[in-house]
Amino acid sequence: MGSYQVYIHVPFCMRRCGYCDFNTYTARDLGGGASREHYADLAIQEMRMVRDWQTSRGLIEPPVSTIFFGGGTPTILPAQDLVRMVEAVADLWGLSPGAEITTEANPDTVDRTYLEQLLRGGINRVSFGMQSAVPSVLATLDRTHTPANVTTDVAAAQDLGLRASVDLIYGTPGERLEDWRTSLQAALDLGVDHVSAYALTLEPTTKMGRAVRRGQLPAPDDDDEAAKYEMADDMLSQAGLNWYEISNWARPGQESRHNLGYWHNVDWAGIGPGAHSHYRGLDGQDTGMAPVDAAREQEPMPSVSPGFRATGTAAVQDADPGARWWLSPEPGLGERRARAIRSWDIAHPRDWAAAMDAGHVPWQDAELLGFRQDLEETVMLALRLPEGLGLDRLTRQAGRPADPKILRDLVDQGLLLPLRDRIQVTRRGRLLNDLVIDQVLDAVGIR
Repeated sequence: MGSYQVYIHVPFCMRRCGYCDFNTYTARDLGGGASREHYADLAIQEMRMVRDWQTSRGLIEPPVSTIFFGGGTPTILPAQDLVRMVEAVADLWGLSPGAEITTEANPDTVDRTYLEQLLRGGINRVSFGMQSAVPSVLATLDRTHTPANVTTDVAAAQDLGLRASVDLIYGTPGERLEDWRTSLQAALDLGVDHVSAYALTLEPTTKMGRAVRRGQLPAPDDDDEAAKYEMADDMLSQAGLNWYEISNWARPGQESRHNLGYWHNVDWAGIGPGAHSHYRGLDGQDTGMAPVDAAREQEPMPSVSPGFRATGTAAVQDADPGARWWLSPEPGLGERRARAIRSWDIAHPRDWAAAMDAGHVPWQDAELLGFRQDLEETVMLALRLPEGLGLDRLTRQAGRPADPKILRDLVDQGLLLPLRDRIQVTRRGRLLNDLVIDQVLDAVGIR
């Protein structure tokens, strides 16, 4: 039995940052009971419904190994609300010994007293949204905290014994290479054991995206972002923080176990508006599904199961233990074709709450992952990690060996390390990861 994780989305913020396109809301009360004050109760209600759904399907998960509060701004809620949600997870699924329990934190929303309450309630790791140590860059990002806030909060967390991480963003319009160096050095000076660094991604519907489109801000530059990524990798590695996933560096033993769970494709329940869930195991075991002939996989796979209602706020119908729709054979495609299910919750908190009030697990939609999608996920996830993907595993899962010429070409281009028994990306391969993934899939006949 593998690991099992719980992600809890808290969709509230004090203000929306100009670059953000996450599922977040600044209003305290969104109607229909969906408010900051009642949010913990609603999230716990969904946990109970999901647990009942799992039981009705014979889906037996091990005790939870990690919990992660993301947002939004989880720490906009009272600390006791986060603690109550942790306690609900423990009551419903159990917690494995030494479970990692993380919350994201806006430096403006926490102080030592708040952090003490988190620690007493079992939360043992805090990921601070630092983003930058340069005030002008923070202003462009519409962040309200100051570098001093981050220093104070991280010091308090470390003094209390909490594991502390910081998130950085590079590629902000107007950010110079020296600004980025300043931010990296400031993160290192904090003495944290974990740093996440993400390239700014601009969506056209965001405030910043519109400003770039109007010419009021320069667009992010690929070469600039590549140079900043290489600088981050150099500075963090020299300080003893090793890359363990494309955007994450940590001292040995301080990696985010929750983060790694995603890349290792474990099961997780997503709780909260817009949260995604992923399940591979059935009846307490792996699916055990036989490989499907690749030629027959060309037939499309339905993305919505018969267990869903096609309404404006689609939700899972009441669980029927006999309706194991993801194991049902499809005509001409053989039995036990689906290898996993991926679902996502209704996005708007008001509609999400209304679905639960009507007695439904508040899923907006779901898709079944068959042979092709499962292989694509395996390659995509594994090639974000230093250990990469074993050639034997790729051959078994694809049902054929990879074309050696394509793999040798990737080595010759400096995108893969010399081939032995694994496919592993170089730093250049990290920067061009999408290209590497496409080529590896091409090597096993998946285009």
